[in-house]
Amino acid sequence: MVQAIANTELTLVDRRQKDYHLAGLIQLDPITSRGRSQVSDQGKRGFLALEDGTVYEGVSIGADGEKDGEVVFNTSLTGYQEILTDPSYRGQIVTMTYPMIGNVGINRQDCESSKSHVAGFIVRESSRVSSNYRSEESLSHYLIQQSIVAIAHIDTRALVRRIRDRGAQRGILSTIDFDHDSLVAKARKSPGLVGRDLVREVVPEAVREWTETLHDLANTSASPAAESGFHVVCLDYGMKWNIARHLANQGNRVTILPGTASADEVLALDPDGVFLSNGPGDPEPLDYAQQTIRGVLGKKPVFGICLGHQLLSLASGAKTFKLKFGHRGANQPVLQCGTGRVEITSQNHGFAVEESSLPDCLEITHRNLNDNTIAGVRHKQLPAFSVQYHPEASAGPHDSAYLFDTFQRMMHQHSQR
Repeated sequence: MVQAIANTELTLVDRRQKDYHLAGLIQLDPITSRGRSQVSDQGKRGFLALEDGTVYEGVSIGADGEKDGEVVFNTSLTGYQEILTDPSYRGQIVTMTYPMIGNVGINRQDCESSKSHVAGFIVRESSRVSSNYRSEESLSHYLIQQSIVAIAHIDTRALVRRIRDRGAQRGILSTIDFDHDSLVAKARKSPGLVGRDLVREVVPEAVREWTETLHDLANTSASPAAESGFHVVCLDYGMKWNIARHLANQGNRVTILPGTASADEVLALDPDGVFLSNGPGDPEPLDYAQQTIRGVLGKKPVFGICLGHQLLSLASGAKTFKLKFGHRGANQPVLQCGTGRVEITSQNHGFAVEESSLPDCLEITHRNLNDNTIAGVRHKQLPAFSVQYHPEASAGPHDSAYLFDTFQRMMHQHSQR
C-alpha cells in the first residue's frame, strides 16, 4: 500500500515560496501560485519513495533524473561537502538531520575525493545564500554540476524516525516520475547494499604518490612533522583524502594503491606500515581484500579505519553484520576500554563486527556508547589495530587524531627489530 506524505509539506512549501516572492527571490506562477525561482530550480517537484510504500514530495535542488539507493541519515551539523564527496556513501541516499544545509557553500579544499559519490541527497531546507569567505559556488549549483538528484522541503524528522524504527530502506529519488505506485515498485526492485562489491566502483585506477599535508585550518601543530623516514602504503577501498593528509603530515612517504592490489604488490613496495582505508558497502564479499590483508599481517604493521577495520577483523577470523540504520554523524561517543576516556567521533558505516564471532587473537579496544557495538580492535600477537570510526574527521572532532601517532609508534617499534 502506498502512503503519500505530501499535503502538509506542500502547504509549508507554498507558504515559504510566498515569503520568497515577497523577498524578490522568486516569481509566483499566475495560475498555480507556485514559485519559479530566480536563483535555482527550486520550484520543480521531486519525490522520495521507500520500499515500505511511503512517498514524500518535496522540491528539487539538484539535477533532474532518478536514482535508487539505500536511504540513510547523517546527524552532522556541518561537513555536508565532505559527506557528498566521501566514497563510503556510494550507493546511498543521504538525509541530513540538521534543518538548514548549504549555508557555507562549496569550496575545492574541503573535498574528500575528486567527485561526489552519494546516490542522492535530502535536506529539510537548502540555503539560498552561501555566506563564507572560502565559498566558491552554491550547494545547488554543485549538485547540478555533479548530476546528483536532490530534494528539499520534506519532513526529514518524520523520515529519520521511520528509518530509526524500521531500519535503513531501499528507496528512489525522482524528478521525472510522479507516479507513486511506479516509484515504490522501482524502490523495491533496487539492489540494496548487502552482498554487493561497491569498492570496485570507487578504487583508484593507478598507484599514486601523495604529498599534500593538512590544511592550516585543520593542523593542530605549528607545522607538519619532519620526515619520519617511514613509507606507508595505503590500500584505497574508497579512501577520504584527509586520511592521506594526516599520514603525510606525520612526515611519512605515502603511496596509495588500489584496494584490489595483492599482498605481493603491497610488499614489493617495501612499506614500513600498511594502512587499510574506509570504503563503501558490505565488507564480506571482498574476498580479495581479506586475502591481501592476511598476506601482510605479521610482516608489516597494519592500521585500519572503518571498512578497513571490518576487513582486518574478517581477515583475522571474525564476522560482520548489518546494523539496523548504521552510525553516521560527527557526534558519536566512543569509549576507550583501557582508559575509560570517551571520544566524540565522526562515523559513517552500516555494518559492524559481530562480537560473538571475534577470534581469540583480537582484543576489543573501543566501544560505541550508543549501542555497545565494537568500535576498535587490536591484534594480540601481531602489530595490527583498527577502529570503526574516522580519526581524520573532516568534518568532525579531533579527539581521535592520536591514533595516527599510535601508528607511527608501531612502525618505529617494528623498525627496531
